[in-house]
Amino acid sequence: MDADPHRDEPDAQLDAPRRRALALALVAERGFVRVAELSRAFGVTTVTARADLDALERQGGIRRVHGGAVPVGSPLGEGRPEREPSFEEALEASVEPKRRIGEHVAGLVHSGQSVILDVGTTTLQVARALRRRRDLEELVIFTNGLSIALELEPEIPRFQVIVTGGSLRPRQHSLVDPLAGSMLQHIHADLAVIGCNGVDPVHGVTNANLPEAQVKALMLQRATRTLVVADGSKLGEVHLGRVGPVDAFDSLITDASAPGAIIAELEQAGLAVVTASASGAEPRVEA
Repeated sequence: MDADPHRDEPDAQLDAPRRRALALALVAERGFVRVAELSRAFGVTTVTARADLDALERQGGIRRVHGGAVPVGSPLGEGRPEREPSFEEALEASVEPKRRIGEHVAGLVHSGQSVILDVGTTTLQVARALRRRRDLEELVIFTNGLSIALELEPEIPRFQVIVTGGSLRPRQHSLVDPLAGSMLQHIHADLAVIGCNGVDPVHGVTNANLPEAQVKALMLQRATRTLVVADGSKLGEVHLGRVGPVDAFDSLITDASAPGAIIAELEQAGLAVVTASASGAEPRVEA
């Protein structure tokens, strides 16, 4: 039941002015606060948390950046979009959650299947977990990630590895249009595993880079079953390029750090959410 707005008890839901004053103080103290953090702290939806930050920005108290806010005058994002982390920088973040997600996804794959593996550090963990599945045979894996292709190369001929082609993006070692989409348009895979920078109930699955987002959107259309993989830090985040609405995906595979409030919103929006277990992949379910 919703809290009575007239209650004075400490656990009563904060009204907008008090939430915004506290949010302003948090931004000033930390230098950067995520939308997801405010949502958890105040027990509100990510939509409400964003509205609070938008109101503070209009008042001149903070400056909005991808996924959250910084103090006015912060160098983050000044004069240019927020810098996209390199593949190597991203590889060092949330290592254990990504490994758990990778193990879980690999546990869903069966011999003889065709799989689209999107570029990314979480999908690289999927590739590594697939290599450890010594029971798998005759997999066909399509990827637009050079790091993923090189990771899987030692498993040839047990796995057939097909690279999409296209223009090389050096920061992510990814292949994008022109030509990446041309190849994808001629296949239909059993499973697509798609990475991202943000998963939000309202704004959907998004990515920081538009060319990559376009390739991901095509991957979404070219598989019977589609999974989006994202550790908990990416839930509630919104970035420039939209891949698709959350209900276009069959499942989100995330980790135990994912905020419960955002998971509930995602499920209400039509996206099944699976949390990868701390011990590795959950038991495989036969198709």
